[in-house]
Amino acid sequence: MTLQSFDLTGKVALVTGANTGLGQGIALALAEAGADIAAVGRSAPGQTQARVEALGRRFAFVEAALDTIAPVADIVAQVVARLGRFDILVNNAGTIRRNDALDFTEDDWDAVIGVNLKTLFFLSQAAGRHWVAQGQGGKIVNIASMLSFQGGIRVASYTASKSGVLGLTRLLANEWAARGINVNAIAPGYFATSNTEALRQDADRNRAILERIPAGRWGVPADLAGAAVFLSSAASDYVHGAVLPVDGGWLAR
Repeated sequence: MTLQSFDLTGKVALVTGANTGLGQGIALALAEAGADIAAVGRSAPGQTQARVEALGRRFAFVEAALDTIAPVADIVAQVVARLGRFDILVNNAGTIRRNDALDFTEDDWDAVIGVNLKTLFFLSQAAGRHWVAQGQGGKIVNIASMLSFQGGIRVASYTASKSGVLGLTRLLANEWAARGINVNAIAPGYFATSNTEALRQDADRNRAILERIPAGRWGVPADLAGAAVFLSSAASDYVHGAVLPVDGGWLAR
């Protein structure tokens, strides 16, 4: 019975930014657990689609630029129209800009806050409205960061946005828990993705980061599978407003 509570058969999960990296890893984990996948982004995630369909799951691509909230109202409707229902939202899409705080520009600020925080909130709002109108619960999994807890350097808007994701996760949980909507977050540690390529290419930063991670390695997308399935499934029905670090022990150091 316990294992059955992790089963996502018959569910539909909407994952933003599922082309590569963490989003792809999460989409595949949910598909392996039984969910059909709707991927939202600028370009069709062909590799992700092929791998999801190879698992015997349905896949739909919803084209949308998430640097504006203009398409948000239509995204949920498209998912329901194409896959018949909508149960899980994974707010994974994100971007980052790096510069010294003294030189940080308004464009660097707005570009990151728009995708990482503003769109995340309004897409969550659209999901919440749908589930309340349908009289059903749902699951929202936000992707936070180590910089939801720490300041970092040279990533002012990213740190601000991920700190905001942590706050919004708690606020939405407070408002929606009684409606059967679970809002939680995963805080990935240092993962080998395109967002961290600059850090991994910097020999000094790479060495310093690895020395701080008790597990002794960068994370890979598959490391998020268990956390993603747990927070998307009935196994987490009494979990609200939690932030689960998947960081190789970084925060414990």
